Amino acid sequence: MPNNRYFVLYKPFGILSQFSGEEDTLKKVANFPSEVYPVGRLDKDSEGLLLITDDKSLNHYLLDPKFGHLRSYLAQVEGIPTEEAIRHLQSGTEINVDGKMYKTKKAFAKILTELPLLPDRNPPIRYRKSVPDSWIQLTLTEGKNRQVRKMTAAVGFPTLRLVRWSMENLTIEGFASGEVREFEKEEIYRMLKIKTNRFEKGVNLDSGKTFSRPSVKRKK
Repeated sequence: MPNNRYFVLYKPFGILSQFSGEEDTLKKVANFPSEVYPVGRLDKDSEGLLLITDDKSLNHYLLDPKFGHLRSYLAQVEGIPTEEAIRHLQSGTEINVDGKMYKTKKAFAKILTELPLLPDRNPPIRYRKSVPDSWIQLTLTEGKNRQVRKMTAAVGFPTLRLVRWSMENLTIEGFASGEVREFEKEEIYRMLKIKTNRFEKGVNLDSGKTFSRPSVKRKK
């Protein structure tokens, strides 16, 4: 039986998280083996970590809500979030999911005081001198459709740029946009904090040690 393959991609802006279709898909980024597929998806207008594999067990684990795992996002938002807005993001925010109001689960949120080290986006976001922007880190244990964008909009600070930074200890630190790296199964499972003999792990949103901290660069 052949070994599974594991690829980590920094998905660029404007690329669909799929291989089929006539639009800009993952086929435009790299020549992946025919048997692999993306685990979950990032919206076309979002960037960052995308895991691509043929490991069906891992795919089931990461997509099944009962196996909540930490996924961290860096969001450039319009305006400067207030402490009240951050508290709402952490305690639970009302968003629309499939036509019904849904309160998000407990999350970790904070304003970044320094700019994250990320590749430039192509095209860049529209810059407006009259409207300041800022970056926040938001770490969730669930993945509703466009959840981060809905959450920041619900507290009054729409997302301008969104990057999925990490899943547990698996990050895109040091990746260029469009870069692909292949990993061994043991590496992927270790970084995702998954035991190879059974899918079992703990999630603790109260401990800062559980979060992957993005590298930052100082504002000039």
